Amino acid sequence: MAVARALVNNPRLLLADEPTGDLDEITAGRVFDLIQRLHLTHGLTSILVTHNMDLAARCSRALRLESGRLAPLASVSHSGSQSVKI
Repeated sequence: MAVARALVNNPRLLLADEPTGDLDEITAGRVFDLIQRLHLTHGLTSILVTHNMDLAARCSRALRLESGRLAPLASVSHSGSQSVKI
């Protein structure tokens, strides 16, 4: 429902903070598939924040927030930092 509300006015930017955080693995995958489809079909700029590294790996670009700075996901350690998806 939140995804539908976010897109009702045809925005150019989609911000999603932990969109799959409280979902089981199968449902999370389906929601992420929907977000990816909407991203492509609506020409959105999408920024997703997640701690789910499996979903992060499916993004076209992934960054980590480490000590207040953004860094490519592959170049920093996984201990104690948050993931930011673009």
